Amino acid sequence: MGLKVANRSTVDAFRVMDVMRAAQDAEQAGRAVYHLEVGQPGTPAPTAAREAVKQALDADTLGYTMALGTDELRQGISDLYQRWYNFDLPASRIAVTQGASGAFALAFLTAFDEGDSVALATPGYPCYRNILNALGLRAVEIMTGPETNYQPTVEALNALPEPIDGLIIASPSNPTGSMLTPDDFTAISDWCRANDVRLISDEIYHGLTYGTPETTAVAINPDAIVINSFSKYFSMTGWRVGWLVMPEDMMRPLERLQGNMTICTPAVSQIAALGALEASDELDALKEAYRRNRTVLHQALIDGGVTEISSPDGAFYFYANVGHLTDDAVGFCTRVLQETGIAITPGADFDTARGQQFIRLSYCTDENSVTTAARLLTRWLRDQQELV
Repeated sequence: MGLKVANRSTVDAFRVMDVMRAAQDAEQAGRAVYHLEVGQPGTPAPTAAREAVKQALDADTLGYTMALGTDELRQGISDLYQRWYNFDLPASRIAVTQGASGAFALAFLTAFDEGDSVALATPGYPCYRNILNALGLRAVEIMTGPETNYQPTVEALNALPEPIDGLIIASPSNPTGSMLTPDDFTAISDWCRANDVRLISDEIYHGLTYGTPETTAVAINPDAIVINSFSKYFSMTGWRVGWLVMPEDMMRPLERLQGNMTICTPAVSQIAALGALEASDELDALKEAYRRNRTVLHQALIDGGVTEISSPDGAFYFYANVGHLTDDAVGFCTRVLQETGIAITPGADFDTARGQQFIRLSYCTDENSVTTAARLLTRWLRDQQELV
C-alpha cells in the first residue's frame, strides 16, 4: 500500500501559478511575453526599502526577531493606520507575518476550530477556500455578480441555509477590483456582530483605490481580524511580509502559533518593510501609473467587444465575461498566450461554478507592456468575434 499522503494536500491548485509557469516557459523559448496574469507590480521594492537592507547587511546580524515582529515595524504599521484612516491602533494588536498568505493561515487557526464554517464571496481569491479546506474548515460560498458589484450583502447573509462562524470580505477584491461602500461595509460588520460571526477583512489592496473611500474593519468592529501585506501597494511581493490586526485577547494565542510554526518573519524583510513605510511619494506615483494602465486596458477590452467587465474601484484587476467567445476559459487563456504572447488568468481560478466564462487581467506591470498588450489583445479579440 505504501505511505499515505494527507487528504488536506488534495486542495485545488492555484491556477495562476500554472499560467506563470507557461509564461516563463514561453519567455525561455525566446518569445516576448506580456504579463497580465499575476497581481505582481512590475517594479522593485521602493528605494528606501532597498537602501535600508543594504545598510543592514553590513551592520546587522539578521537573526531571529520576536514572533510578532520587531517593535519598530509594528509601531510603523500603527503609525500607518493614523495616516491612512485617522485611527489610533495600538502596536500591541499588530503581528508581522510571512505575507498575507501566512496571515490567513494563522488567522484561521487562531479564530476557528476544525469543522467551523466560514463564508466568502464567489468569485473570490481561491486561496481563501483552499486554505480553509486544508485546515479542516468548511468554506461556504456566497454567489455574487455585477448586480451587487461582486460583493456580499446583508440580504445574502440572511439567506444562508445555516449559521456561519466567520465571514471573509475583501474590499478592494481579487479578482474583480470591486469595493464595498462605507455604508455597506458597516452594515455587514453590524450583521456579523449581531450574529456572533467573526469578520475577517482582507485589506491588502488598500492604498490602491480610484475614488471609492477605503474602510478598515478595525475602525468599526472591535472583534474583526484585518489582514494586510507589503506585496501590493508597497510593491514587495517576493519579500513575503504582511501583517495581522487582531483583538487583544487573540494576540497571545496567535503569538504561540506563530512562534511554533515559523518562529518569525525574516528579519531582512522586516527591515525592508520598515523602509517602505517612508516611501509614499514613490508608491503613489506607481498608483498613478496603474491608473493610466487601467484606462488603456479597459478601452482595449471594450474595443475588442468585451463589455461585461467588473467595476475597477481598486486593486489592479479586470474581471471580464468572455462567455460569448468561449465556455473554456482555461483553453482560451492558453490560446491567448500562444497566439499573442499575452498571459492572462482564467476565471475558473476564482469561481469553480461559473469561471469558465471569465478571465482576469492584471494591469500593474510597466506601462509600455500594458500599451503593447492592449493593442494586441484588441486585435485578437476582434478576430475571435469574426470566428464565432
